[in-house]
Amino acid sequence: MDVILALGIGVCASFAALLGCLILFSRNPKVRTVVKPTKSDDDIVFLMRSGRIYSASDSARQLLTGIPFDDAEWQQIHKLLVAVFPDLPAEEPKKSLVLHAKNQPECRLAVQPDIDGLRVELFGPAPSPAEMTLCILQSAELDMLRVAMASIASPFWESDAQGRVIWANAAYRDLCDKIGTEQPDAALFDIAMPKTPEPTRCRTSISDTARENHRWFEITSRQSNGTWLHHGIDIDAVVRAETAQRNFLQTLTKTFAYLPIGLAVFDRNRQLALFNPALIDLTSLSADFLTGRPNLLSFFDHMRENRMMPEPKSYSGWREQMAELVAAASDDRYSEVWSLPSGLTYKITGRPHPDGAIAFLIEDISAEISLTRRFRAEMELNQSVLDAFDHAVAVFSHLGVLTFCNTAYRELWNTDPDSTLAEMTVLDATLHWQSSCEASPIWPELRDFVLDGQDRATWDAELTLRNGMIVDCTVEPVSGGATVVCFKQSEQRMVSAPPRLRLTSEG
Repeated sequence: MDVILALGIGVCASFAALLGCLILFSRNPKVRTVVKPTKSDDDIVFLMRSGRIYSASDSARQLLTGIPFDDAEWQQIHKLLVAVFPDLPAEEPKKSLVLHAKNQPECRLAVQPDIDGLRVELFGPAPSPAEMTLCILQSAELDMLRVAMASIASPFWESDAQGRVIWANAAYRDLCDKIGTEQPDAALFDIAMPKTPEPTRCRTSISDTARENHRWFEITSRQSNGTWLHHGIDIDAVVRAETAQRNFLQTLTKTFAYLPIGLAVFDRNRQLALFNPALIDLTSLSADFLTGRPNLLSFFDHMRENRMMPEPKSYSGWREQMAELVAAASDDRYSEVWSLPSGLTYKITGRPHPDGAIAFLIEDISAEISLTRRFRAEMELNQSVLDAFDHAVAVFSHLGVLTFCNTAYRELWNTDPDSTLAEMTVLDATLHWQSSCEASPIWPELRDFVLDGQDRATWDAELTLRNGMIVDCTVEPVSGGATVVCFKQSEQRMVSAPPRLRLTSEG
């Protein structure tokens, strides 16, 4: 952008210098102090009547290059000469005046009303050889700068202190044609003129009837030799991206507003960028504090003060812990459960986000932890009840997996299902029982009973262990498709041995 501004400044400066040289070329040194113009063809003279130029010298016509002579008015002369004569009035003067050129007091502009209309004439000394050479070089540079400015796709224009357009490049004029600006010197962009000479930037939009929307531009303004140079950059894509991001952020905010999980998103500078209402409820932090965008350490420090996180043993150690927390969250490996002094239990999860941001999720899992503890207590109670039985008990789920067994079961069958990682199924159990018993036809029937959840009724059988112990086996269906298998030592206890045969000799 600075390069483009430099080109614009160069164009204006070179134009002013070239205009001065043209004045120098067209004048004779003998007329330095003469206000009344001569009749020479080299004189720069404009004759105006009824607000329009009706005659001009050859040198004056050269200055009007690119302007239709029949349409030339005072505004064209003003635009042409105001850069060299900044005091030239914007409206056609009604009385005589003589103006000195800026930075070149030898050059003067005389405006003389008469009966026929208005006579405008430029005076100046004859140029030296060095000045002629400089003007030729500046003329070549001006041609190059004109081509450069004409090829720039962004609008570039010069205005006076009141905002009236003095000069504009092709892109600005094309934009005026598309928008339909009627007044040629009216500002296309509604921007306030800077009050200080420092460069300024602002955003503004114009209504594009062809697109039926607004086009956004970023305007840079810089003062140069009493006028203002402006350069506009089309930022439609940037504004659309910002609007989409803002809408997306609003959508996220509305979505997260109904989540019971607290959300805190910190940007790459570790400032709080986004949070939801649940975060206020879970952390007891005020909305004013959160909307002030605290940094990450201040956020957790206030949580510590509110006793909404475990109390650290030392403050220095806590700072190190927070640094480790941020590092772990950046690597997507931070997840902890906090047991608070109030009895609540929070689960804290850190997740990395694009552009170096970090999101923390704070979830109240007190009910879940309480339910888990209650379930564990019930499981321990059930196990204690089973262990109190004298007879062996095994419970199978509807899928045929052994879920419970008591101490008597482990002692009877000399096995501990909890010692292995693999689940013990009814097939594994019956094979183990079968290996410890005498032959019996009940094993296939028992397996089918456990796995079949339809029309089941309690039944029992008698088993004989290989050590001779007789065991009563009772198979009973329970709720949920589960099955309870009980082994109780029979009152007969042991199989009696067959009587021994005695051989006697009779006399």
